[in-house]
Amino acid sequence: MVAAGYCMYGSSCTLVLSTGEGVNGFTLDPSLGEFILTHPNIKIPKRGKIYSVNEGNAKNWDGPTSKYVEKCKYPTDGSSPKSLRYIGSMVADVHRTLLYGGIFLYPGDKKSPNGKLRVLYEVFPMSFLMEQAGGQSFTGTQRSLDLVPKSIHERSPIFLGSYDDVEDIKALYAAAEK
Repeated sequence: MVAAGYCMYGSSCTLVLSTGEGVNGFTLDPSLGEFILTHPNIKIPKRGKIYSVNEGNAKNWDGPTSKYVEKCKYPTDGSSPKSLRYIGSMVADVHRTLLYGGIFLYPGDKKSPNGKLRVLYEVFPMSFLMEQAGGQSFTGTQRSLDLVPKSIHERSPIFLGSYDDVEDIKALYAAAEK
């Protein structure tokens, strides 16, 4: 990949873009009809306080995902619990994660073991942006950008966000492999 980005429309129109040299955010100035650089060199915090996942699918998750979400809600190390924020739109959820830190999870489950997000046009672009901002992205078995798709609409689970938060779920998957 050489570039990735997304555009999000709400109270303002935001364009987030990477050409492989970091991540920048632009906001549309309607009076000029141009995007203005408003978020230069976006860097995700190393650890966040928010997790984002559709807990309605919890009964179908694998062990590592269930354990991770349990640790988010009920930490055993004396730290504060993470806050759940799930909009249901990958772009909006990842945008918040990129700016404030934390983790976005869309795991595979018993109904959809290969996940639901498409590798080429959902997993890869968001993973590229996250890595360019200092975070990471993981499929449950490997770095997301190391996937080699075999079909155009191939799907994959994804865990992406703050570097240390993704390290935590990677450790749970590694322990489950033993």
